[in-house]
Amino acid sequence: MLLADDWKDYELIDTGNGEKLERWGKYVLRRPDPQIIWPIRDEKGLWKKADAHYHRSQSGGGNWEFKKKLPERWEISYQGLSFYIEPTGFKHTGLFPEQAVNWKWMIDKIRSASRKINVLNLFAYTGGATVACAYANASVCHVDAAKGMVQWAKENLSLSGLGDRSVRFITDDVIKFVQREKRRGHQYDAIIMDPPSYGRGPRGEIWKIEDALYGFVEECIDVLSPKPLFFLINSYTTGFSPTVVSNILKMTVGKKFGGVVSCGEVGIPASASGIVLPCGIYGRWEAEKK
Repeated sequence: MLLADDWKDYELIDTGNGEKLERWGKYVLRRPDPQIIWPIRDEKGLWKKADAHYHRSQSGGGNWEFKKKLPERWEISYQGLSFYIEPTGFKHTGLFPEQAVNWKWMIDKIRSASRKINVLNLFAYTGGATVACAYANASVCHVDAAKGMVQWAKENLSLSGLGDRSVRFITDDVIKFVQREKRRGHQYDAIIMDPPSYGRGPRGEIWKIEDALYGFVEECIDVLSPKPLFFLINSYTTGFSPTVVSNILKMTVGKKFGGVVSCGEVGIPASASGIVLPCGIYGRWEAEKK
């Protein structure tokens, strides 16, 4: 398991009873997490100091209970990258801090390539990976179906002082975008994707990861350059094994380009207990070093 354990502006404080206690900058949030099936050891201490608590509704969704007035959004940083944090109506904050392990890996791969790298970031959300790749001086095409998330990503790029970097922001269905890029003859040296378990495109397109992922990765091969650098798949789908993602990469990208495939979990250790919270899986394909 890869551990995101070198944050300064973020801290997973404790976990228990289906919830996690986190510090985002100077604000402490209490949010649900279905994987946390162990009890809280001591709910009298730090847990009572949360500035906001997200309560899940039995009918779906939920709402924030604010113990004090928080700014609508605030900033946190990670090793030169900066992001806006905002408690949203769906419990999320606009950033997945465990992805720092992948940001570091991508930055290192791009900087070590000794050539200009063109990156395609699909299901790109608020642009954590986009900011990281731009920071490493890659050209990036950022694609997401949600207009609000694309705007948030633009703001994160500017907040990081990278507004002048070569980044294209596209609001579109990712599958249709890749198909158009194939017809246009456009190619990329690296592809990143963070596909949802289920989703709808801007025109009602339905995505189910178990039905669509393999075929979509096959489509993406057609927009890879002749000497690609890496291909990264992240997933938060419950029950999805890292080996599933590894197998897909071996049977698609690896079959055509050779290279090395690795997979595993990502996680964050809780500072109060040392217990590691699993936070999804990854599969990485990378070209063999020469």
